[in-house]
Amino acid sequence: MNITRCLHAALLVSDKSRAEVFYDVVLGLPKVERPFNYAGTWYQIGEIQFHLIEDSSFAAQLHNPEKIGRNPHVAFGVEDLSAVRSQLDSQNHPYQMSASGRQALFVQDPDGNVIEISQDEANSN
Repeated sequence: MNITRCLHAALLVSDKSRAEVFYDVVLGLPKVERPFNYAGTWYQIGEIQFHLIEDSSFAAQLHNPEKIGRNPHVAFGVEDLSAVRSQLDSQNHPYQMSASGRQALFVQDPDGNVIEISQDEANSN
């Protein structure tokens, strides 16, 4: 087997409309069309797609609530982490900075899914 790249990642959410507010407005991800008729939303981030799949019974579980980055999560890179912090602060959206000291933070969507946002040094200005 020779895996050549990651095509997409998917997370479950209990309420697609509520989740879209977080992913569209808070994170600013660009939506793309999806060819399926079950409840969900797709986003395009560079070469990879990020899929939300609605399941009304879903509830994320944190195994380590003190350090949310030590739970299952998806990581996104950004050009300017300080701008992300300012945006989250302006929206009163809580986050935790990485305990490792690197330029990264962890935030949760409305269902408790953990999202890491890291300074992408390879694509920084």
